[in-house]
Amino acid sequence: MTEVVAWRPDVPGLTEVFHAHFTDHVYPAHTHDAWTLLLVDDGAVRYDLDRHAHGASPTAVTLLPPGVPHDGRSQFPGGFRKRVLYLEPETLGTDRVGHAVDSPAFADPVLRARISQLHAALAPRTEGLAAESRLAFVLERLRQHLDRAVVPVTVVRDDRLADRLRDLLDARLTEGVSLEATAADFGVHPTHLVRAFTRRYGLPPHRYLTGRRVDRARRLLLAGAPPAEVATTVGFYDQAHLTRHVRRLIGTTPAAYARSAVARSAAHLAV
Repeated sequence: MTEVVAWRPDVPGLTEVFHAHFTDHVYPAHTHDAWTLLLVDDGAVRYDLDRHAHGASPTAVTLLPPGVPHDGRSQFPGGFRKRVLYLEPETLGTDRVGHAVDSPAFADPVLRARISQLHAALAPRTEGLAAESRLAFVLERLRQHLDRAVVPVTVVRDDRLADRLRDLLDARLTEGVSLEATAADFGVHPTHLVRAFTRRYGLPPHRYLTGRRVDRARRLLLAGAPPAEVATTVGFYDQAHLTRHVRRLIGTTPAAYARSAVARSAAHLAV
């Protein structure tokens, strides 16, 4: 049995997302022009990388470098389930390929959790800023592993920087911002920017932006604007995207929220 889902996300640095469940598929030796970031969720995989035997299991994160031959096969009869991200070569740099060949697996629960969060943020109709933020933290941790310099998570206090980002998010509510471009404009690393904002305001930039969009959507809905129109006005992809976030934040749908205002007005007039 084979189940495959793949798509190209609109996130700088990523070329493809690939989810698969294989029971009997065997990969012949091949190479990729991208970094292959692999999570095995069920089962286990045996593979050779540069003619050396390795294994991938749910307890580890596997990173295969670009241009290096590798194959793959299930270690057990039941097959395996995996999630893969393909990263542009420059995201980690060609100078780290040798380190990845020597040690392609990391037993790091923090890194694995960050990658899982990134996969969730890459689902269709999600906020691009969320995926960019998740990717920045994944790349930071991967570089630390490849450089043999994993350090504890730091708390960043930079209130002036956080306020600048908040002002920018407020000004660009509909179109949103690029984390990478904004960090470059501010002269800081993307993870520094996210950490500073999160410490200052208690939530990451993408959640702040979503909340502000929902607030604006509520006002428009109460003013009688149609949900589909409201969705694109405040920066969501479509009505379904708006509905998901409104339901999550206020526990109802945009249409029901708007109807509640109409019903209250009608009841008031009837008195």
